[in-house]
Amino acid sequence: MPARDAAPSGAPCWIDLFSSDPDRAAEFYGRIFGWSAEQTPPEYGGYVNFTKNGVMIAGMMRNDGSAGQPDAWTTYLSTPDAKATSEAAAAAGGQVHLEPMQVMHLGTMGMVADPGGAAVGLWQPGEHKGYGLVGEAGAPVWHELHTRRYQEVLDFYRTVFGWETSTMGDTDDFRYTQMVVDGTGYAGVMDGSAFLPEGVPSTWQVYIGVEDVDAALQLAGELGGTVLEPALDTPYGRLAKIADPTGATIKLSSLPA
Repeated sequence: MPARDAAPSGAPCWIDLFSSDPDRAAEFYGRIFGWSAEQTPPEYGGYVNFTKNGVMIAGMMRNDGSAGQPDAWTTYLSTPDAKATSEAAAAAGGQVHLEPMQVMHLGTMGMVADPGGAAVGLWQPGEHKGYGLVGEAGAPVWHELHTRRYQEVLDFYRTVFGWETSTMGDTDDFRYTQMVVDGTGYAGVMDGSAFLPEGVPSTWQVYIGVEDVDAALQLAGELGGTVLEPALDTPYGRLAKIADPTGATIKLSSLPA
């Protein structure tokens, strides 16, 4: 079981879902990923934690429509100082969507957007260090930003989050860079200017591991989801993309060898 205690600074550490139908979402992701939905105490505003075998994997909050935002998944990057990171994001050409706020004893959260418009969460860990499993069925496998402003966005994450990076490809067909710590990749940035459809914003993609991608796609359809990208074998595994019943999108990945 690939467990972890905490993420390196600047690396993805948590994911959560903004959902207009939390009950249906809990059923959908519970069936596909084997997650259990656990309600938090009232002082946490109705927040739900998804766990697998008792280990924290993800969260969910209700989308009541007041924010004017669609249902979506958010990736959070770890930071030792959410306030300083938020200020650095604004100074580096980003926008602050949510000023850092203390979440009881758990930590401090915030939300910014990079210069390409992709929203990303900030998490300064307290007692809550983030998801506790990686690289297995029902756990995050990878995080990837698709952006139209590739070089500018890379400079932003290097400046704001202190990323060290490694370029995997630099052609018009495949322009891709990884965030690495001690030789291990934690996230990727892909130049999406050639394939992002008009009107589709730059966005962070979350990949969750499944034992059988094709079976998961079939189940997603049976549960009211939509297959957005059919299963495809790639050098990085068998991948697909789905939308849940209210439109939030997430990637499926076969498990790392």
